[in-house]
Amino acid sequence: MSEHPSYLNFDKASYAWRPDVDYCAHPEAYRVGRGEQGVLIVEPYKSQMTPHWRFKTPEIARESAERLTAMFLAYLDAEDFVGADMARKFLQMGFTRARRYANYKGGRKYDKDRNHAPLERGTGDPQKAESARIFYDAWREAEAHPDYARLKAEWKQNYG
Repeated sequence: MSEHPSYLNFDKASYAWRPDVDYCAHPEAYRVGRGEQGVLIVEPYKSQMTPHWRFKTPEIARESAERLTAMFLAYLDAEDFVGADMARKFLQMGFTRARRYANYKGGRKYDKDRNHAPLERGTGDPQKAESARIFYDAWREAEAHPDYARLKAEWKQNYG
């Protein structure tokens, strides 16, 4: 694991996703990427999903995961791979962010006042661990969906 956050050396010019692209109108410009890459940039999907992405309590996380899963399934029904992949990314991000808050007080992994030194683990919110589990289950179920796998394979064949 790196001793410093990756955003310190972020190369914006080489990033595959652009905030000025309408990915609904130009789905060919979308890149699958790793994990959650592009999740907070790809419009109009980001704006459609962000209001539903919450994990403060397990109840809120459950409602959020259910709403994002419903969006995921609707995108699959519409054969919209970009939308489905973005919904999957939001589910994954629900897991990773809730897990970070479960592991670290305030969700911060690094101390910016001490040259971004790693902070102590295990100081976070125990409710967030349950929120993370809820999102994890929804994310893994989405990723294993056979229609998602088919659309992803087609996407990679057509666009790389």
